[in-house]
Amino acid sequence: MRVMVILAVLMLSACQHVSTPPVTGEIRDLHSGQTLTAQELLARLAKPSRLIVGEQHDNRDHHELQRWLLQALGERRPQGSLLLEMLTPDQQLRVDDVRHASTLPSDLPGALAWQPGWDWNLYGPIVRFALAQPYPLLAANLDTVEVRAFYARPPTLSGARSNATSVKDELLAQISGSHCGLLPESQMPAMLAVQQQRDRRMAERLLAAPTPALLFAGAYHARKDVGVPIHALDLGAPEAPVVLMLAQQGGEVTAAMADYVWYTPATPAPDYCAEMRKGQPGSKP
Repeated sequence: MRVMVILAVLMLSACQHVSTPPVTGEIRDLHSGQTLTAQELLARLAKPSRLIVGEQHDNRDHHELQRWLLQALGERRPQGSLLLEMLTPDQQLRVDDVRHASTLPSDLPGALAWQPGWDWNLYGPIVRFALAQPYPLLAANLDTVEVRAFYARPPTLSGARSNATSVKDELLAQISGSHCGLLPESQMPAMLAVQQQRDRRMAERLLAAPTPALLFAGAYHARKDVGVPIHALDLGAPEAPVVLMLAQQGGEVTAAMADYVWYTPATPAPDYCAEMRKGQPGSKP
């Protein structure tokens, strides 16, 4: 009896062990306002069958946390699948071939046909770790051919939530802002269609993936009020995926946007808009 008690205590201690996160910051439950420890957050994130982690694409802290979360959650319960916005369907066969190979190729980005728009220095550690795991690594985005088709001829999107005026207005403002106000008005409907078709594809893939399923995507794709979660509900999901948003200190994430937020230290960002405006008619050198 005493041996069984000791073993139970040891197993409980092992389950509660959590390695130190690689990044400091503040974790908050957005529904209660409670500040959480990393261990408390993991305990909550281990329960849902579908989880989305929103990121700032060029933030190294966010990618280090994603890698840590993936490993820490896998130590708490078997992971069903990992989905990436950064992978497209035409890469899936390459991903599967690499995952089933005895060793990783020396040129892993080349073997995966990794797209240069996603910084491999940031995403490489996540991909390498995922490829060594028993669960599938899945594409969640659109192919380039699909993007061009949706841009040229925006399809009708089904679902009351994703067609709400408030959702479309918020996404149009985000699209305009991310392009520094330089997009012609005539292009905005097509850009909105592509954005929402990306969200719809991610929702479809997330709902079809082995659970517990984890999706890494950009912040607007992850948001509960305008992104993948409302598309999941429009597709008939009984409940929205749980959302953890990674954001820099100084940003504002509300309970409408996510369930949890992890505020990471603020880092200087390059002035992308100044670079984009160079060469524009009437701009100064």
